[in-house]
Amino acid sequence: MEISYKSMGDRVIAFLRGELDEFTAEHVRLSLDTILSDMEAIGSATLVLDFSGVTFMDSTGIGMLLARYNKFNKSGIRIEIKNAVGHVDKILAMSGIYTLMQKSN
Repeated sequence: MEISYKSMGDRVIAFLRGELDEFTAEHVRLSLDTILSDMEAIGSATLVLDFSGVTFMDSTGIGMLLARYNKFNKSGIRIEIKNAVGHVDKILAMSGIYTLMQKSN
């Protein structure tokens, strides 16, 4: 799993590429925690997770997303999910993630 990100005004867009599963969730968690620190420092309000490069996701990824949602939410930062397709979009929808994190395309 690779993660890169860029700031755009009060938003940060994180681009995820690869598989989000048991083997990569810790790396994603640590990367998102770094992004959170940067966002708090510059006063960003929204993190957009671009899932266009995510090819697979399992329940470990859902758990990691829920934990990051709680952490970002406590800092007053909202999370949106963008460009999730196919299997990944279905997993996100079935898990109820879209009730917490807005789906944007």
